[in-house]
Amino acid sequence: MVSSPFHDLDRETLPNPVSPGHSPEGPHRLYLCLSGPSTADQSPATVKIAHLADLHLGYRAYHRSTPRGVNQRESDVAEAFRRAVAQVVELQPDLVLIAGDVFHTVRPSNTAIAEAFRQLSVLTERLPDVPVVMIAGNHDSPRSADTGNILCLFREIENVHVVFEESRAVRLPELDASVLCMPHVSLSADHRTTIEPDPRAKHNFLLVHAEVLDKEGEPRYRSEFGGAQVPESAIRPKAWTYVALGHHHMPAALAPNAWYAGATERTSAFIWQEKTPKGFLLFDTDTGRAEFQEVETRPLVDLPWIEAKGLSAAEVDERIRTAVESLEGGIDGKIVRQVVSDVPRALVRELNHRRVREWKAEALHFHLDPRPPQIRRRVAAGAPTRRLTLKEQVESFLGRWEPTRDQIDGPELVKLGAEYVDRAGEAA
Repeated sequence: MVSSPFHDLDRETLPNPVSPGHSPEGPHRLYLCLSGPSTADQSPATVKIAHLADLHLGYRAYHRSTPRGVNQRESDVAEAFRRAVAQVVELQPDLVLIAGDVFHTVRPSNTAIAEAFRQLSVLTERLPDVPVVMIAGNHDSPRSADTGNILCLFREIENVHVVFEESRAVRLPELDASVLCMPHVSLSADHRTTIEPDPRAKHNFLLVHAEVLDKEGEPRYRSEFGGAQVPESAIRPKAWTYVALGHHHMPAALAPNAWYAGATERTSAFIWQEKTPKGFLLFDTDTGRAEFQEVETRPLVDLPWIEAKGLSAAEVDERIRTAVESLEGGIDGKIVRQVVSDVPRALVRELNHRRVREWKAEALHFHLDPRPPQIRRRVAAGAPTRRLTLKEQVESFLGRWEPTRDQIDGPELVKLGAEYVDRAGEAA
């Protein structure tokens, strides 16, 4: 997890990173004027923003390929982006914001790079007067500055503005707007930045890829690990026209004008939590409302859990078959999970695995997830005791472990370990 420069700060204005040519004394701002002189008198009274995030192009899963040899899930993710771009063009926004994690890795495949370049080119060609501002997220930010960032390639596309290192504001005079861009790297412990709107602009937008923390220091929402953390008090939604967030993979609001857009496809480590539709947001500065725009994706089906306690293998087989066959439209091409709880391993071996293999061949991915019962044992005194769960074992181990560095908070580490186990269990 990336630490944040904001953890112990309650101030609304924070010191900026020092860069060559700037004074290290006091806060300062770096503005990038990209569109010539101010045209505030000609700027629109209202601005419509298409807010996308977490595209994760190049994501791969399951061992299935398209006829062209591309991983099927990689193809699905690219198709979702194509559909999102087509819908954005139809909506005719005034500004497009992409809040990080354009790619799933820092070194995406050539196919993913080409697809991203192609679709961004389509977007700017069909909306020639609409600026596109994007930032890097934790997935597409190299740890080493020497590696370089693939997102810089998109600066070659007219009207696409990319920020992937230090925080900076992109001035858009034609909209009388400023977009303060805060990519993942700018929120690391080695950077300091000012989170303040530009007083010269009528419309101020904040573009951030991070995990937002509540007053207790807990994540407001979490569907991914590894992101930088920012306290909600540092963001101050009321100071902005709109706050466009990335990192959380499901649409969620911090305030009426501050939203996570969610991902355009299911690419997190916890896809079974992502049962809601995928897509992006359209925000209107006049109405102050964000509207979710659904993008069609490959169906994800989590069948009702089956409680197997006291059932024979034949009875469990029949319940699984009934659940699968009752699925409207069948399982062909879908991502499907069937959890069977309280089922002994010996009984799992007796299930009809030939039928399960047939379902796996029919679906894009069929996951039969048997969960063993909790085992109780007796100690020498004869009192029944319960075997420690994995979560309890983790808590016990971390509680006894002596931290090797002063910066490690022992109780917080125990709490975090238990939370990771809970999240893994929910996603399984």
